Amino acid sequence: MRPHLLLLPFVFAVALAACRHAPPAPPASEPVLLLGEVHDSAAGHAARAALLRGKIEAGWRPAIAMEQFDTAQQPALDAAIAECADADCVIARAAPPKASWTWAYYKPVIALALEYKLPLLAANLSRADASQVVKDGFAAALPAELIAHYQLGALPADVLAAQEREVRDSHCGMLPEAMVSPMAKAQIARDVVMAETLRTHAASGVVLIAGNGHVRGDIAVPFWLRRDGLHPHAVGFLEPAADAAAFDEAHRIPATQRPDPCAGFKAPTPAG
Repeated sequence: MRPHLLLLPFVFAVALAACRHAPPAPPASEPVLLLGEVHDSAAGHAARAALLRGKIEAGWRPAIAMEQFDTAQQPALDAAIAECADADCVIARAAPPKASWTWAYYKPVIALALEYKLPLLAANLSRADASQVVKDGFAAALPAELIAHYQLGALPADVLAAQEREVRDSHCGMLPEAMVSPMAKAQIARDVVMAETLRTHAASGVVLIAGNGHVRGDIAVPFWLRRDGLHPHAVGFLEPAADAAAFDEAHRIPATQRPDPCAGFKAPTPAG
């Protein structure tokens, strides 16, 4: 027998042993992951933070984009991430003024960014800019190149109609009809700004933290990303009665007890 053939069983045994003892590779993660929320659900926020921590502990290192920070806050957010030791400090230094978010729910996500030195991205259109879209259209608040890239001058009719339904429903059918389409366009503007944030970081991996309405795959952020040839994975964190059809993956969370959201709306006074 040739001498080098005698080595083959030994080499094979060593290789087999190495395979047995090598740590498992981290599970593959979607390069563009969207994790939704019900804004006032403590249980949903906790479930999402646990899911994201599991992926990061397994080896994924995405940038974390957050609806809760307006894009104009990015310089302040960068400075806070570089200089702060905890999430409270980041929030104190970078949160948008007069924001109504329950920041305690977002501390675990911000803490992950600090712990693993992950980029934290401000992803949302500001309230002021969204109001400008309502009043004067996309060009009042969005750069011309963004409008052109996403072809906002020729919105898909089904997307606009679906967003208009969402606006009507979220205002309990009490919103004046003349306001419905402008407010739907403001929601689309937010989705497009978030999509652009994700698109520019897709190659290295990015996760969006946002409400379920922005994460749904049919009319929101994933819709605009797919037009760019990306393949986002949308995860909804849904209360029992919510429809899961618009998401790639759904995690059920307990229903939160809350007052009737329509109680504060008044029916418009009939003309005459």
